[in-house]
Amino acid sequence: MLPTQSIDEDELFLMSNLSPKRTGLPFVVWVSPKGGARHDVRIKVSLGPKAKPNEMVSVTVRPNVEVVEGSLTSDQLRMLRKWVELNRETLIMFWEGEIEYTEDMLAAVKPVEEKK
Repeated sequence: MLPTQSIDEDELFLMSNLSPKRTGLPFVVWVSPKGGARHDVRIKVSLGPKAKPNEMVSVTVRPNVEVVEGSLTSDQLRMLRKWVELNRETLIMFWEGEIEYTEDMLAAVKPVEEKK
């Protein structure tokens, strides 16, 4: 993954990190409500929970799952797309404030299961 510069420390504070145990992915997914964002629903991805803002990858949720800043391997992007498909409605509802509490969003998130 390549570094990204679009997130600042204040934005990071508002984000919730979802562990690989919760998502089934081999990396951390960061989600947030819209706040003051001027773009549509996005999530961030990092290799670990203590990532710095410039180490995060920014990814759109709709209409398609696409990297907008940073980079993911094709395998990482494939897995992330699968996870977003499972959780798109929850991610959008949290972003738009229809799910108000992080604990409710976390309860609704489903892990992706990779076929072995």
